[in-house]
Formats: sequence, structure tokens, C-alpha cells
Amino acid sequence: APTDTREFVTLELGTDQGLVGLALTFFGAALTPALKAAVDTLAALVVGDDPTQVEAIAAKLRRAAGSAGPGGIFTLALSAIDIACWDLKGKAVGQSVCALLGGLRDRVPTYASGALMRPHPIDYLAKAGPRLRDMGFSQMKMQCGTASLERVRVVREAVGPDIDLMCDINQLWSVSHAIEVGRRLEPYHLYWLEDPVAHDDYAGLARVADALTTPIAAGEYHYGIAPFRQLLEARAIDIVMIDLLRVGGITQWMKVAGMAEAFNLPVVSHLVPEIHVHLVAAIPNGLTVEYMPWTLRLFEETPALEGGQLVVPTGPGLGLAFDQAALKRYQVG
Repeated sequence: APTDTREFVTLELGTDQGLVGLALTFFGAALTPALKAAVDTLAALVVGDDPTQVEAIAAKLRRAAGSAGPGGIFTLALSAIDIACWDLKGKAVGQSVCALLGGLRDRVPTYASGALMRPHPIDYLAKAGPRLRDMGFSQMKMQCGTASLERVRVVREAVGPDIDLMCDINQLWSVSHAIEVGRRLEPYHLYWLEDPVAHDDYAGLARVADALTTPIAAGEYHYGIAPFRQLLEARAIDIVMIDLLRVGGITQWMKVAGMAEAFNLPVVSHLVPEIHVHLVAAIPNGLTVEYMPWTLRLFEETPALEGGQLVVPTGPGLGLAFDQAALKRYQVG
């Protein structure tokens, strides 16, 4: 549909040595102009600073923004600055961001996302699941809400028992409904059940996690690192999903990954696979990358997909370059 568009704010930070670090950020199209203004303002504040000093930059921008964070536009803008700085850091030393962060693996599992969405009729799902499997995906995620049992049954039967199948509820259920339906979903062996209830109902989410054998994944809706402490201490989740843009960039993402590791829990990413591949591949508890293709066409080249895995780019920094023609073509206003 023509209304199904996404708006992104892109950032390029240059250095006096001629290097360019890139990043993007987004969420909620109505506020895109405000987000762009925030990115421009924060970027102007770091002109003249050393991009390798990511903590100093974050501290300076937090001071400048007063108490405008950690939720909302400030953090989305901060993330763009931080990501561009890590890109520059890698380019300055000729290493990939993955290598800088620990370089554990050169490829990482990835799952198909965005194809089995809530508006699609059930007969579409029955055909789309096997199509993803034939593309090489051994993991895929569907959205559920109403008629979940029937939808999950149809996809599970279509793709067979060996595919890791996830189900995202996007906070639509009450705690009691999540437990009731979750139990009835157990025969379909979901790889995880995602955001079944309101993201900030830590105690409610913990009740769901405790009642079900299916692993509960959540975390994408949280800003900054502190809410993850609540989720982990409450034993509210089994799989920690971190959104790079909402958490505050690469610097903060890695802190949450370390927290999850201390709780013996795996980490998965939310959106932006072309950047997240570096992070999930760098850590010992990285489980899988969400392959959501929203942002891919903005770049000249994106990480290769091989046999259901994403290959970490070996170029310096993020190994990405904006496709300038695409930026021009999609430019807003």
C-alpha cells in the first residue's frame, strides 16, 4: 500500500582526516522533523571532538540535553551520533566494528522478519512460510494477535518441525490471556513468544514467563539500559531483545549484552540488520539477528545472506556506504 512507508534520518560525520562515519535513526513518522532537528543539533555539538571518545561524547550530549532522556527523541538522536562514531573508530584503525567489539564470529544466524505480518490472511501465510524456507531461512517470525492458534498451526504445518518459528504479539494481550493462549501454543514449539503483554509490566511479564515453557522475548520497546535491569531481576524474560536506536547506540547496546550474559541469557536484535550483525557476532551470548529489510536499500551493499546466516562485513567500520542515488530518490521535502 502507498501508505506503508518508513521515514529515516540519516547522518554522516566527517573528520579532518577525511573519514566519514555514517548512521541512521527513525521511529514514528509524525515526529521525523523533530528527530532530524535533534540529530542535527547534537551532531553540531560534537564538531571538534574526538569520535573515538564515545563515553565522553555521550556524557556531553546528555548534559546538553538536560533531562530530555533517556526515553524518546533524545536517545534516538544520541544513537545516531554513537553509531557514526563507532563507524569512524573502525575506519581510523582499519578494523570492522565487530572486530573492535570482540570479533567472536564472522557470521551469525538470522531470521526472516516482516513477511508473516498480522494483516495477511491465513492462506497467504501457508504459502509465504515455505517460500522463506526455500530462500534459505531456517528461522522466521510471524505476528499474532487474534486467531493466534490457527495462524501458528497453519504456519507450523506448512514449514515443518525443523524451522525455528517465533511469534510476536506486540503487547496486545493481557497477562491472563497470554498465559491461556501461550499454553495452548506450546504444542507448536515456538522458538520464542515476543512482547505478549505491555512492555513495562515487569511483574505481569514475569508471571507469563513463569507459567509457560515457551521462552519469552522482550526489550525492543525500552529506552536506555536501566529497564533491562528490571526485566532481568524480575526474571521477566528468557531472551533479551535490544533495539540499537532506543538503547542509545552501540556503546549502550554492549552494556545490556553484558548484563544479559551475567544472567546467562541470550541476546537478539531488533531491526537494522546491517549494523546489528556486527554486535550479535561480537558477543558470546548473541543468538540471532532480525532480518528486517526496511533499511537495506539505503546502502550500496549490505551483509551477505548465506544459508540462513548473515556474514559480517570485513571492511573497516560498519562496512557500509549510503547509496547516494537512493537517498536522493527517497528524500523527503
